[in-house]
Amino acid sequence: MITNASWLARIGDLLRQHANTIRLIQWLVVGFYLVLLLLPAVLSLPPSEARMLDNITVFAQFLFWGLWWPFVLLSMVLFGRLWCGVLCPEGSLSEWISWCGLNKRTPQWIRWSGWPTIAFVLTTVYGQLISVYDYGRAAALILGGSTVAAMIVGFLYGRGKRVWCRHLCPVSGVFGLLARLAPMHYKVDEELWQANQGPKLATPNCAPLIDIRRMQGNSECHACGRCSSQRGAVALTARSPNQEILIVGNQPQHGHWDSTLLLFGMIGLAMGAFQWTVSPWFITLKQTAAEWLVDRDIFWPLEANAPWWLLTHYPQNNDAFTWLDGAAILTYIGASSLLIGGALWLLLQGAVRLMNRSDNVFHHLALAFTPLGGAGLFLGLSATTIKLLRYEGFILAWAQPTRALLLAGAVGWSLYLAWRVISRHGANGLRRMAAFGCVGLATAVVGYGWYLQFWGWS
Repeated sequence: MITNASWLARIGDLLRQHANTIRLIQWLVVGFYLVLLLLPAVLSLPPSEARMLDNITVFAQFLFWGLWWPFVLLSMVLFGRLWCGVLCPEGSLSEWISWCGLNKRTPQWIRWSGWPTIAFVLTTVYGQLISVYDYGRAAALILGGSTVAAMIVGFLYGRGKRVWCRHLCPVSGVFGLLARLAPMHYKVDEELWQANQGPKLATPNCAPLIDIRRMQGNSECHACGRCSSQRGAVALTARSPNQEILIVGNQPQHGHWDSTLLLFGMIGLAMGAFQWTVSPWFITLKQTAAEWLVDRDIFWPLEANAPWWLLTHYPQNNDAFTWLDGAAILTYIGASSLLIGGALWLLLQGAVRLMNRSDNVFHHLALAFTPLGGAGLFLGLSATTIKLLRYEGFILAWAQPTRALLLAGAVGWSLYLAWRVISRHGANGLRRMAAFGCVGLATAVVGYGWYLQFWGWS
């Protein structure tokens, strides 16, 4: 944990003072992003024996899925949403085009707090159907489509703002949850803000549309530093990584959507999306369905004639999904989301009932699973990193022990947060232990799911 707050505050001020340099960095990242995204999409598919150092498509795939996305997730836990405010190409392009856009008022339907959850579910599922991790065209379709949508929204609504990032981005909800764990944040002293006696700085343009005076956490803050030292009341400051969940987490922000995204999306849905390729249950499901269809002389679902933008279709690589494959993937991922997310929901509801508390406590207690949800996403995405490195001939003996340590650490962290939340809401004695037992069972469900993927089925 960072303990020296003064130098952190100076870093926040440097971000504000060097805004032009940051804009230059943003455009460099935009260029790099477009190269990684578009180059594999227009080049021929690499041969099966291609390696990173002799094929630019494979190298771009490793940079994008093996390094970029796993470590963007990790950065949220370490630095808050600094990526969003300083480096994200979608946010940069959306804000840039908004300056010459129509500046319409953001309609109420866009501001619905459920969009990030819905968008995360749709993009995750669609990505599995078209093999987004394996093919450049699939990645260009999903991520490029998201980028174009961000620019359209930026052109239509909010001059100099990031309406897309605040309300619609498919990963905004995930990033907001993970950023709660960061050991630093922009702390706002509301009394000093009201007094307005600090440095008379120009009014900051808060692109993600935050009421800076009332900001209490990292969830929506993009950590861009534009408001640093404003009125002498805003400073980048160290904090406990548990603080936001324990103290701010019990204050309703998005109703039930944070807990829904965490339990059913980041944990349940994501586990199914990462697991189906290695799961014997998936194979059994598909074989059983195929036998049922053949017995009834129904053969069209067994044909692999869907276009590549609907289902994976690369016959030159002997990789083409049948309609049955697509249905089985949807069934498996949907079942994973409902069964695992539902089990966690029931166990946490049981914990709250044993505590004799209200539903608001449920949402607070659910946030204790944020470390476990984040660890699962990192494990799943970094599996691509490990796979690609092994293709290159690296013997990664450390991979499995590291996975075990990460998973155990996340379970321990979530259990600690849950214990503190239960205690914070006044449960004691047998009620406290019974409620904590429900939470322990919930973490065991998640831990067992990841155990199956990395050890049980390997």
